[in-house]
Amino acid sequence: MQILAGVGAAPIIANFLVVAGGGGGGTPGAAAFNSGGGGAGGYRTSSGTTGGGGSTMSTLELTGGVAYTITVGGGGATDASGSNSSIAGTGITTVTSTGGGAGGGTAGSGATGGSGGGGRGGSGTFSGSAGTANEGFAGGDGTNNGATGGGGGASGVGGSGTGSGASANGGNGGAGITSSISGSSVARGGGGGGGSGSSGTPGTASAGGGAGNNSGAGNPATVNTGGGGGGTIAGDGTGVGGAGGSGVVVIDAGVVAASTTGSPTLSGTAYTFTASGSITY
Repeated sequence: MQILAGVGAAPIIANFLVVAGGGGGGTPGAAAFNSGGGGAGGYRTSSGTTGGGGSTMSTLELTGGVAYTITVGGGGATDASGSNSSIAGTGITTVTSTGGGAGGGTAGSGATGGSGGGGRGGSGTFSGSAGTANEGFAGGDGTNNGATGGGGGASGVGGSGTGSGASANGGNGGAGITSSISGSSVARGGGGGGGSGSSGTPGTASAGGGAGNNSGAGNPATVNTGGGGGGTIAGDGTGVGGAGGSGVVVIDAGVVAASTTGSPTLSGTAYTFTASGSITY
């Protein structure tokens, strides 16, 4: 049989979802301010709606026999941003989603990220931090009166705080995105709610984010959703922001892989990685 130069096997076309780890809620410390919610991890996909209002990405053209590296980013601890998630390997442009930004606490405005952290309330006015284009939105604003911003989400800006003093309210976390690429409908990429005053209303969260609190610690985000952690009330240094949720990577090439590492779950031909590993077709 004659082999023609330059002619090889057809590429394997794969859809994907790459969600980074969410940012942790801010920690008030001993100062008189409430803390903002963490931003969701960056959300990039070729199947359905991508984050930040961006255009859906192109599918990947994979090569049989090549091991592609899957990195699943961890969620940020209190006052810390989340870690990046990615798909990388020979012959493709690496797909990377950016870890969510931490909520504003001791750092004031929080951190930029896939979605940005919400601004703290009290001791100055702090705007929500920016998200990353095509990944997520900005966090909401905090005010000098103690109201905090919610963390940004994959499909919406975090809410800004309202009210003042003990009655200051936390902004709600920005909305996430629902996808069925993994074989079932799952909401991911929600921002964390902002903390509030003792008689105020903490910010709510959805799509994996953690709600804010008006006593004790902020609520943690749900693992493997990339949600942001919740903020909390000003206090004596014992209250901490909620941890961000770890990320997730889903890849579906319409065929079963030859091998994987990292123990992904399989639904049909969709592989869901909740920890780092690799996949070879």
